[in-house]
Amino acid sequence: MVVCASCGAENREGARFCDSCGAALAEAAPAREVRKVVTVLFCDVTGSTALGERIDPESLRRVMARYFETAKAIVERHGGTVEKFIGDAVMAVFGVPAVHEDDALRAVRAADGLRGGLGELNDELEGSYGTRLELRIGVNTGEVVTGTEERLATGDAVNVAARLEQAAEPGEILLGEETYRLVRNAVECEPAEPIRAKGKYEPLQAYRLRSVSAEAPARPHGAPMVGRERQGKLLEDAFAAVAAERACHLFTILGTAGVGKSRLADEFLGTLSGVTSVRGRCLSYGEGISYWPVTEVLKQIGAAETENEALASILGDDSAASTPDEIAWAFRKLLESRAAERPVVVVFDDVHWGEPAFLDLVEHVADLSRGAPIFLLCMARPELLDRRPTWGGGKLNATNVLLEPLAPEEAGDLIEALTDGIAEDLRERILEAAGGNPLFVEEMVAMAAAEGGEVSVPPTIQALLAARLDQLEPGERGVLECAAIEGLVFHRGAVAALAPEEQQVEGRLVTLVRKDLVRPEQPVLPGDDAYRFRHLLIRDTAYDALPKAVRAELHERFALWLEEHGAALVELDEIVGYHLEQAYRYRSELGPNDDAADSIAHQAARRLLAAGERAQERADFPAARNLIGRAVELMPADNHERLLAQVDLAMVATNGGSYAEARSFLTAAERSAQAAGDEVAQVRAELAELELGIHTDSSLALTAALSRGRDCAARLEQLGDEEGLVWADGLVGKFYWWTGRTGEAQRWFARARERAARVKPRLLAEVDTWWAFGLWSGPEPVDSAIEQCDQLLAEGVGGAEREATVRMIRATLRVMQGDASEGLAEAQEGHGVLEDIGHRVVAAGTTMMIGEGALLAGNPAAAEEALSEGYDMLKELSHSGYLTSVAATRAQAALELGREDRAVELADEALGLVAEDDFEPIARSRAVRAVVFARRGDYEGAAREIADAVQRVEKTDFLTLKAMIALAEAEVAALAGRPDEERDALRRALELSEQKGDRLTAARARERMGDD
Repeated sequence: MVVCASCGAENREGARFCDSCGAALAEAAPAREVRKVVTVLFCDVTGSTALGERIDPESLRRVMARYFETAKAIVERHGGTVEKFIGDAVMAVFGVPAVHEDDALRAVRAADGLRGGLGELNDELEGSYGTRLELRIGVNTGEVVTGTEERLATGDAVNVAARLEQAAEPGEILLGEETYRLVRNAVECEPAEPIRAKGKYEPLQAYRLRSVSAEAPARPHGAPMVGRERQGKLLEDAFAAVAAERACHLFTILGTAGVGKSRLADEFLGTLSGVTSVRGRCLSYGEGISYWPVTEVLKQIGAAETENEALASILGDDSAASTPDEIAWAFRKLLESRAAERPVVVVFDDVHWGEPAFLDLVEHVADLSRGAPIFLLCMARPELLDRRPTWGGGKLNATNVLLEPLAPEEAGDLIEALTDGIAEDLRERILEAAGGNPLFVEEMVAMAAAEGGEVSVPPTIQALLAARLDQLEPGERGVLECAAIEGLVFHRGAVAALAPEEQQVEGRLVTLVRKDLVRPEQPVLPGDDAYRFRHLLIRDTAYDALPKAVRAELHERFALWLEEHGAALVELDEIVGYHLEQAYRYRSELGPNDDAADSIAHQAARRLLAAGERAQERADFPAARNLIGRAVELMPADNHERLLAQVDLAMVATNGGSYAEARSFLTAAERSAQAAGDEVAQVRAELAELELGIHTDSSLALTAALSRGRDCAARLEQLGDEEGLVWADGLVGKFYWWTGRTGEAQRWFARARERAARVKPRLLAEVDTWWAFGLWSGPEPVDSAIEQCDQLLAEGVGGAEREATVRMIRATLRVMQGDASEGLAEAQEGHGVLEDIGHRVVAAGTTMMIGEGALLAGNPAAAEEALSEGYDMLKELSHSGYLTSVAATRAQAALELGREDRAVELADEALGLVAEDDFEPIARSRAVRAVVFARRGDYEGAAREIADAVQRVEKTDFLTLKAMIALAEAEVAALAGRPDEERDALRRALELSEQKGDRLTAARARERMGDD
């Protein structure tokens, strides 16, 4: 069959002109494989073996020939194609060569027609041979591959249809689950027993067909109409003019399937009273249907066959014969006679399927009717104007209104009306996919509710869109399918590269814009034109039609084109990696893999790893997890890069706060490295285990971890792993810092920085952050530390996390310098950036910086507010590392606020979590407990606590912390009545703070000493 591009009618193979509209037919394109969703019908005769035993073989052959003729005629009458006869079985496909939106319903009606279509033949057999034929039928819908020279559909959907037919009883029709979902509003069915089918793991769900409606099922309206006020007003005004002026008006609502044409008409009709309202629908297939909608109207309006002889021929009088002009004149006169009594509203649905004679009739009435209030309300898809460009155009008594998709806010209102509340991410996914089409919104909301929040393409929508694309000319279809490779937004240059044989890419795209399938879009690539699919679902439908082998080839070609033309894209690695990954996936699914496929996988993995590294730089851990995880899946199990990437996955999860996932990744990485005998990967896995332990294992002894870190560094140096050494040196530096030896830590950080600059500059980011922490806590004077922070910020290495953290450290140093107000504001700003980029662990941990600065500035309330936020987040993440320091600093804030019980509670919590050699939270907590004990008169207990705190910080170079402990020691001594000890402690606090350049702490010490 050849589909006419003008009217959509099907014509015989080899025809040069359309039988329906007379338009020239395009030459048949070479056969090509396509994937499409079709409905398959298997029909088998029962009793034929017994019949063969009773009648002569020649007679049997004639009987079966008549059966096949009957079956073929019924199938083709409903728009199906008989693909083959197998013994006494018939296989028919609905959707080949062209998909229709109601293929499933056509197949079910054909099955019902077959069941009842053997009456005459059976009467003959009964009289002549004493036997009857009975059919058993299976109908199933699913994806197949078709379009080969043989044009046979292949796929699991065919096998399932055959299994359903074999399971059916004589006279029974069994529908597959997907078929039933598509036709359930037009049939009466009952569930059948699940069918155990050969080759199927799960039983097949089937439905036994009882009856099928002859009418097309109306789409129910599940929500109030949204966003059509202007078009509704146009309808009302046009009808008001018809009634007032007693004139005829042709009003056509144009729009794509599901955009709301019928809904708008129904809402309008609901407002009318005192009118005669009738309705007719154009059918998409069938024989002798030119005047079907007119016949429906005549029956509703009460026209008798004898009322007008010219109409008798379309009312069933086979003896009557009238020309199209006579029928049109008679119909007009009938409407005018009825309109003499009251206004007549004639509604014609699906006019785009109307035959030329019918369209001529409608225009005849609109053009020639006078003196009678007749309102012709037509609904059609935009392709009507391809067949009738002058439809309604330039006529004073005609209006064409195009319904555009709903605006995003209107579509959002529709979702709200359809639900009792919906998750924001699900709402956004539906809005993006539906593209403002009300039917798509309703169907997707319903499917999401049925499938627990998962958004997939409902079969009703899939059928609508597939049918629409099948009406395109081959060249238009090819351009659309190539465009689908790039995605929702695509570029003209990419389409031209993917379809080099197409010489009219630009013209095809203009046509697709006119057909409302794509629209112009701002280009992402300079010097090119860009377009966007009207709906994501249109893109998906075009893409799904491509065979996997073609998809693989086009994805690879697009990746090569993008490498050449997309150099300015920040996401180039991610996009190219995705398309190469898709090319490899489809090759693998078709199998077997070869060297070319392995090469594509390697290229894809390399690109995805590079994109994953950049995601880590910007602290986008979910993206990094996704990208690196996909790269790992593309590489061989013993590949060195894969083993290192597995370790990276563990670190991504650790840094993102997903500790259970990190442990799972790390276990897999350790096993893989051991199995492959890869020492570098094994050592890196040990480093990852240490990093994870810092975050989750409160019992991890820092001195033992330091020793393990140094051992890892030495082993990596022997193995020559310079990149791994950057990590190891930085980790050792952190352990030195955590044990209070800032000078030694900075030496290791300097080694890591030097290596990173030489090996991989992006690794500088984390090392620089910890270098800045050392500037804050260690002996480096405040003025010099601020200068070095400024230098780090000026270098601009690394992402937002590094910059935000360094700014927070600089802000705390500025508070020490005496610039408390602006320093605290800058710290809050940096913290906000960390929250915005989603780095929850660092954002929570660095609230300690804000708390420290606020305490220095004498604002414990601000400290408590910031620290409580970080405390709650770290509790949620089960992060024991930062939690101890945040809890201890929060204890200080509670103490200064006079909340002594809460201060002790927080201090005790920190002490209960911390490792024995983690001096900083222990010293803070002991100092808080000492002051509280002293205030309560327990001077002996206070002395023990403060002595422990002093002893712990004495061997460190954390000048700021040592000064804070000295102030606490002074308060304990003062409360215990030991003024000399108090003055000694204050003098130490002053010396330490002056050495650091901490002006606020120095001023506090002087004030308590009584000095100016």
